[in-house]
Amino acid sequence: KLSTLSLDHLGLVAAIFDALGIAEVIDGLIPKTRDCRLSHSAIIKALIINGLGFVERRLYIFPSYFENLALERLFHPGVVPTDFNEDVVGRTLDRINGYGSTMLFNQIAMKCMRQLSLGTQIYHVDTTSFSVHGDYEGPDCMPAMEITLGHPKDGRWDLKQFIMSMVTNQCGIPLFVQAHSGNKSDKKTIIETIQAFKSNLDFSEKGYFAADSAFFSSENIRLLGDKTLWITRVPTTVGEVKELLKCDLEMKTCSDDRYSIFETEINYGEIDQKWVIVDSREMHASKAKTFDKRIEKEFNEARKSLKKLGRMVFACEADARKAADRWIAENPHFILQDLIINAFYKRKGSKRGRPKKDEELEKGYRVEADVERNGQTIAIERARLGRFVLASNDKALDGELMLQYYKGQNTVEKGFRFLKDKSFRIAEIYLKKEERIEALSMIMALSLLIYSIAEWMIRQKLNEYGETVLNQLGKPTQRPTLKWIFQKFRNINEAIFEFKGTIQREVINLNDEQIKIIKLLGQECEKYYV
Repeated sequence: KLSTLSLDHLGLVAAIFDALGIAEVIDGLIPKTRDCRLSHSAIIKALIINGLGFVERRLYIFPSYFENLALERLFHPGVVPTDFNEDVVGRTLDRINGYGSTMLFNQIAMKCMRQLSLGTQIYHVDTTSFSVHGDYEGPDCMPAMEITLGHPKDGRWDLKQFIMSMVTNQCGIPLFVQAHSGNKSDKKTIIETIQAFKSNLDFSEKGYFAADSAFFSSENIRLLGDKTLWITRVPTTVGEVKELLKCDLEMKTCSDDRYSIFETEINYGEIDQKWVIVDSREMHASKAKTFDKRIEKEFNEARKSLKKLGRMVFACEADARKAADRWIAENPHFILQDLIINAFYKRKGSKRGRPKKDEELEKGYRVEADVERNGQTIAIERARLGRFVLASNDKALDGELMLQYYKGQNTVEKGFRFLKDKSFRIAEIYLKKEERIEALSMIMALSLLIYSIAEWMIRQKLNEYGETVLNQLGKPTQRPTLKWIFQKFRNINEAIFEFKGTIQREVINLNDEQIKIIKLLGQECEKYYV
């Protein structure tokens, strides 16, 4: 035995990359223009292997990352770590940017989607920010998004950032990504993303765009018109929503009894829509705890403000009455018990002390009352805590189905969480050129594409063949996360040894469960492990 090299789960990543035909798309669109050892597709494959490598080190560490990996198995014979040097990787990032990061990703995503059968498409749209480290030289020739200060979603106000918008389908598979300047607003970014997505892709089948409340504005829904179907949450700042949430509505329990709904039609922004008021039991339970704490805090503050009001002296009874009414309006959760306007006499000019004999006094008025909780108002508001409003310009869409489609919005949020997962460190970016950061954002999204498709494929195959794997609790499941599958493939190595005068390579440490997963994924996977 001469040595061992790590393979782990990286064969799964390489197999899905191959099975989806990603290399063919890349090499067809950005072929190598001179004789090089590795194609651009091989460099991109290497970046994805790095990003999904569980190394807990930032993306773009070359060639040191590859020193202990089974490179010849993952790529082809003769490949060595120094083939992935910074100059080679930089040139690939420059070619990605030269062709167009978004355009290249779109072509890859569409080839992948043509191979999968996913049913009705729900396109979930969202944005997030990525903080970046270091100084930036600015674009050389190609226009790039601007790395700048903005409103960070990770709280890093000290770092510059860029924005990434993404569209995923209901399975969490990213179909479109685009990088934007770090100070761009969500409202503009989301509508531009939908428009760009529509212009780049084929929409032969019916589908809905789902987005959070940042999308909803009269300008945005007018821009999309009635040909683009959408589902969104309506912000509580919209006046019509405030009124609806106050109403005593006859809610209908859904087939999933955690939810009740009320459907109505409304015209907003000159667009006819269906609005669905949703009551969520789980959301209610979660918000009720916070609500009760807030009411208790408000009660203490109300007592203090009433005490302060009681020390104020008014020139007339009407002024004192107005001040009491103002306090009631400012404290809707509380009522004033035993309210009286008390008249008294005091020395003129705010003089203190006992009045002198025959001293002329002036009349003053004070508010006296006790504060109590307004039980009826609090109870009504508390009962409606779990309510929110969904809207769609498809008035024929069933309310329950609208809710079901919108609930998938967490798929795009999961995608962003994946990109920021410290186990993968895909989002750790230390590059000096903005063009290369834009290209690297495409690699980040491509890593998510492969991850999400691989997870979907494993779940489909387990279900198709009636197989299971053990979850973290040792119980059988047909819906494992790919991250857990990756964990199961740790400590798989390639042994390199001499046998009868020739160098042999063999994968070691495979167990029965790992072999089952490899066989389910087919020949592309088997060639890396068998």
